[in-house]
Amino acid sequence: MRGNLVGPRVLLRRLREVMAEPIGAQARLDKIVTLIAANMVAEVCSVYVLRADGILELFATEGLNRSAVHKTILRVSEGLVGQIAQSAEPLNLPDARAHPAFAYRPETGEEIYHSFLGVPVLRAGRTLGVLVVQNRARKTYSEEEEEALQTVAMVIAEMVASGELHHVGSTPTPLDLARPMQLAGTVLSEGIGLGYVVLHEPRVVVTNLIAEDTERELARLREAIAKLRLSVDDMLQRGEVAHHGEHRDVLEAYRMFAYDRGWVRRMEEAVLRSGLTAEGAVERVQSDTRARMMRQTDPYLRERLHDFDDLTFRLLRELVGKPKADHGALPVRDAIIVARNMGAAELLDYDRERVRGLVLEEGGPTSHVTIIARALGIAAVGQVADAVTHAETGDAIIVDGEAGRVQLRPPQDLQRAYGEKVRFRARRQARYRRLRNSPSVTRDGTRIDLYLNAGLMFDVPHLDETGAAGIGLFRTELQFLVADRLPNLGTQTAFYASVLEAAGERPVTFRTLDIGSDKVLPYFRPVEEENPAMGWRAVRIGLDRPALLRMQLRALLRGGAGRDVRIMFPFVTEVKEFDAAKALVDKELAHLRRHGREPPSSVKLGVMVEVPALLFQLDALFGRVDFASVGSNDLFQFLFAADRGSLAVTSRFDPLCTGFLRALKLIADKAAEYDVPLTLCGELAGRTTGALALIALGYRALSMSPAGIGPVKAMIRALDAGRLREEVLPLLDDDAADIPGRLAAFAEANGVPL
Repeated sequence: MRGNLVGPRVLLRRLREVMAEPIGAQARLDKIVTLIAANMVAEVCSVYVLRADGILELFATEGLNRSAVHKTILRVSEGLVGQIAQSAEPLNLPDARAHPAFAYRPETGEEIYHSFLGVPVLRAGRTLGVLVVQNRARKTYSEEEEEALQTVAMVIAEMVASGELHHVGSTPTPLDLARPMQLAGTVLSEGIGLGYVVLHEPRVVVTNLIAEDTERELARLREAIAKLRLSVDDMLQRGEVAHHGEHRDVLEAYRMFAYDRGWVRRMEEAVLRSGLTAEGAVERVQSDTRARMMRQTDPYLRERLHDFDDLTFRLLRELVGKPKADHGALPVRDAIIVARNMGAAELLDYDRERVRGLVLEEGGPTSHVTIIARALGIAAVGQVADAVTHAETGDAIIVDGEAGRVQLRPPQDLQRAYGEKVRFRARRQARYRRLRNSPSVTRDGTRIDLYLNAGLMFDVPHLDETGAAGIGLFRTELQFLVADRLPNLGTQTAFYASVLEAAGERPVTFRTLDIGSDKVLPYFRPVEEENPAMGWRAVRIGLDRPALLRMQLRALLRGGAGRDVRIMFPFVTEVKEFDAAKALVDKELAHLRRHGREPPSSVKLGVMVEVPALLFQLDALFGRVDFASVGSNDLFQFLFAADRGSLAVTSRFDPLCTGFLRALKLIADKAAEYDVPLTLCGELAGRTTGALALIALGYRALSMSPAGIGPVKAMIRALDAGRLREEVLPLLDDDAADIPGRLAAFAEANGVPL
């Protein structure tokens, strides 16, 4: 039969003509199997498509009984077809009936056929079906025939992926590609988003599979591989990437794949033997390799799958000219962005009026993109395994930022249930908005000031929307993170002035640059560190590179001309660091006066209490500062030696345990003793139960995300703070006390909404 094989190029051309015909999906599929059978001189050609219920259904055949179409079914792993679907590898047999996995289906009439060649229909490593040819004669199909069938399967995969076959057949069961899926993840930003998938990095769609000139395609492939290798080598040599151990590990994996001779050889063979274009060869080899890696049990190999995918996408972009997605123009009004990961600036590129949610395969609760998502009020879930692989552009999707789940292609009843949940949240938010002008005072007359955490200009309007007392934490580093170069003095000055102008009479506390750790500026080269969260960051960088800090201080003081300016220094570990930072402020104030510029009407200086060492310097500290803020996220992280970016330990310890609450009470008591205004601005403040505990400890100012203001204010207005303290403070002496449980019981007994 080898001599009779017309060749995949001719077959692919004919298939392309069939794909362009204005006919129904079933008629198209019938023509395709007839073409394949004729081209390969096969007596049988059949296509099985995987349904959402895990069943392989015969969708078309040439040679078997036509009455079996849409009636013959096999489970994955059942029969030869099921075995191919399970293993995602071809099966080439001279006598199919002698194979122990052979499953007899009398309605097909296939008992007279012996030789059998079946290949999986793959797309991005995911099995969509099985393509089979059969003959009466006992023989083993040639390598050329197997290659040809695998190439044709790529065309059928695109037909399945297009959705054309979703309504073909007698069964209402959807295809596997349309199967509803629930994906688990981690809550990054609360809320619920309903919409349609928009892939942040759209898949490179290979439209031309057939090579007109194989030598030219081979040259294109080799040129793209050479450019890819150069780019990976360049990234490894650049300091801004090399300093991060984790980033370097990823790039080393890239280099391992890029220089893998077996990978390159398989792509070259796909061009020379199958007549594929360079892009078609890359996609073919990626799909085959991905299918094998997805079925590995070795966790290391499965982790390398993303590295391999990313490298392949880079190679495809080299071949097609590196197309860039237009992130500003979204194709749908209710867009859910799905990505492996992304930067804060990339999220801001999108039309935020249309973005309803964000799904990340990576991303943690403290990443920059998470901070932006919260500021925008976008529901976000991270650590969602294989989200990009499972999602197709245009799929219906729900982001549950309360439970940390993603519903992909949800059924109608689930969509209706979530729609009602969204309407309920909207009614609840409307009630909170009605409270924005009501005082934040407990029933027994205790005033609790509620402030916003902010970082960009679009955060400032939330002051009016929520009725917040001011901005308790303005993260100035976000302006630097979303810029492609260091903002100059004029840019910074104008920015700080506009923030103060927008805030009006309400106070704004500017935190100086907290870079380092996980906040790496693209244009700033930090040092290589094993543990950057506890290394050269924040005020340590500012004091070691005073020109950077002094420029920011000069901009803050100029921008605050004639106004009250509050400046807070992050990550202060010793009192002498505050003294040094204060000395720089004094120099900049003197500089203003020398040059005849109007100074601020007042300048107040404070610190973030987030390093445990400060707990033993509170007397000296509170004797110097004008105010202080507790950064509960970092303070908790360092007190418990629990990296807040590690999913393995973030849920291991509870911020409402007695140990941490004692530390927080110590700070509150010392601040009261020295009459120093104190705010807590970590995530604990924006949760009603956490805020309840903080009020019991003596905190009278809390700063949080905009979404937390309404629920916390409603809780405060129903609270008797005196009774709360009587209930909670004795619990601090009991190491075994269930404080969250006791707080919940107190709230229920006293009608306090949580």
